[in-house]
Amino acid sequence: MSQPGVVFPRTGPGIMSDDGDALTFCSTCAFSQACLSEGMDKSALMDLHVLVEHVGPLHPGEHVFREGDPFTAIAAVRAGTVKTYQIDRNGHEQVLGFHLPGEVIGLNAIHGDRYPCNAVALDTVMLCRFSFPKIATLAQRLPNLQQHLFRLMSRDIGVASLFARDNSADERMAAFLIGLSRRLAARGFSPRRFQLTMSRTDIANYLRQAPETVSRVLRRFEKDGLLHIKQRDVEILDLPRLEELALAVLRD
Repeated sequence: MSQPGVVFPRTGPGIMSDDGDALTFCSTCAFSQACLSEGMDKSALMDLHVLVEHVGPLHPGEHVFREGDPFTAIAAVRAGTVKTYQIDRNGHEQVLGFHLPGEVIGLNAIHGDRYPCNAVALDTVMLCRFSFPKIATLAQRLPNLQQHLFRLMSRDIGVASLFARDNSADERMAAFLIGLSRRLAARGFSPRRFQLTMSRTDIANYLRQAPETVSRVLRRFEKDGLLHIKQRDVEILDLPRLEELALAVLRD
């Protein structure tokens, strides 16, 4: 049964300034390229009653949605990091993923009309909320947007299968770090310097490893000159070597 949570609360005025305006999308918008390729800007979306709601700030530990909540919307992360997870029959948490600015949460709820997992803020999170019935109608009119939604869903499926393989602890950690690096770089952030907003325990859960294994691998990477870590701040010192180690998992 669904527990009460923070389900897409609306923002008040002046909480956070938008880096877009009345006609242009935010720089991290998950749908801007698909819409713009069809010649549609924000004003065109408003004419079609496809309104984008800015949501937040959500603080660490606040839920975007909980497993079993009715599915009404998908959301693009605008700032911060969102963790998705499930609780198994034994009451143990299983981390499904970490979602960064420009990435979408809620797509895995399309089939069942209810969210199949929980989504929680790991730091201060801002979201853009899209009514799914309205964006689905819009996608029927905009082939590029429909294809974009399919690509997003395909990506989620592909990422979910990466760490199901029989790879070493070093390969898994390298793939995790390189994955973060590439996702951040694609959105204009530094590929070499970033913060691990998730805990070591969460990383270990996601990689299907023990927390002490994650800590040991990170210490070894630092000793070998691959990276430098200070608390949650990471600096990748040898990107080619880390990418080579990650290839066994990423296979690109």
